[in-house]
Amino acid sequence: MNRILVIRGGAIGDFILSLPALKALRDVHPAAHIEILGYKHIAALAENRFYAQAVRSIEYGPLSGFFAKNSKLSTELMNYFSSFDLIISYLYDPDEIFERNIQVCGVQNLISGPAKIDNSAHAARQLAQPVEALGIKVVDLAAKIFPSAEDRQLARDFLRDLPRPILAIHPGSGSEKKNWPIESWIDLGNDLLGRESFRGSVLVISGEADRAQVARLEEIWQNQRVAFAKNLPLVHLAALLEDSIFVGHDSGISHIAAAAGANCVLLFGPTDPDIWAPQNENARVIRAPKRDLQDIDVAKVEPAVAASLCEA
Repeated sequence: MNRILVIRGGAIGDFILSLPALKALRDVHPAAHIEILGYKHIAALAENRFYAQAVRSIEYGPLSGFFAKNSKLSTELMNYFSSFDLIISYLYDPDEIFERNIQVCGVQNLISGPAKIDNSAHAARQLAQPVEALGIKVVDLAAKIFPSAEDRQLARDFLRDLPRPILAIHPGSGSEKKNWPIESWIDLGNDLLGRESFRGSVLVISGEADRAQVARLEEIWQNQRVAFAKNLPLVHLAALLEDSIFVGHDSGISHIAAAAGANCVLLFGPTDPDIWAPQNENARVIRAPKRDLQDIDVAKVEPAVAASLCEA
């Protein structure tokens, strides 16, 4: 098996949950050329970082023809797909239109993985199905990210003036229902920053969707021990979180933190941690009573954070 293509769209967390399967594939084929067709800013987490040698954008215009019946297919893409010995696709393709068009290219070996996750097993176990169909056993469901030397240097530069340990928090997620109230984040941060025993820093992680929450925190925490990491490339964020204590929700950023090795405390509300929580030993889950995050008291989170700080 010389050339393998993995087609993986989806959000950040979906991609991270696929990494255990990709790791098993790489372990069995260490010399293979593996490419990922996906969202480049996400798949960069795997590019030249153990999993894959190259990433190609799934948003490439001519690719749309492969999802239509009787369309004129791009010759360049036909040659591209036919150059692989194996293609693993996680695309949603209920009518098998993409699969038939791929076969037109002369692709002999196409395996489809689940495009949607159900409640039958942990998401990483379900996403391992196409790799296990090849006879490759996926034993470890804990995703891992391998930052490059450059990633780590950028992280060191960013964190240079912050006292250790670093408590990283991400107050957002892809859904308001999955978010702990911002007042609870403020209480947690204020409590830690006010403790004589905590001489470290608070690092607030945010993206475009988190602007409202972060604006409140910037207003309140004008403190030299608080830093804000906004809209960082995911590869740099992974390195930044590598040695941190991290508190977050059910989000893609939480999956990055766990996979990078951060000591995580993760707050789960409406979603099921038995399906969606990182399987890493360094991730602790606090599940909200009745699945409502407003019911999680700060007093319940503080001991878990304190325990993580003691382990740092």
